[in-house]
Amino acid sequence: MKWLSRKEELLLLSIWKLQGNAYGVTIRRQLAKTTDKYWSIGAIYDVLDRLARKGLVTTKITSPLPERGGRSKRMYQVTNKGFKALDTVRQIQTAMWADLPKASVLGEEA
Repeated sequence: MKWLSRKEELLLLSIWKLQGNAYGVTIRRQLAKTTDKYWSIGAIYDVLDRLARKGLVTTKITSPLPERGGRSKRMYQVTNKGFKALDTVRQIQTAMWADLPKASVLGEEA
């Protein structure tokens, strides 16, 4: 299996954290809160589409909601394949970080 990009990893983790309330706006808020960075909605949907094509997330359209003027939401959920991809990334990162000093210690020498 091909590895996840950092954006794919962050979006999958956000969807997982949102537990059934993951749609474009809530995913964007979660990412912005966690990373303290601006995320354009277009960039998020591009990655979400790619995750769906890879089978790492499933999508479901909700019934029209009265508080949204009758508009539906596209909800996202991580698949088993998505969880396996996240686990692989976690294992690789753990192995790579093992036995390394904290990065802040290295920065103090400069």
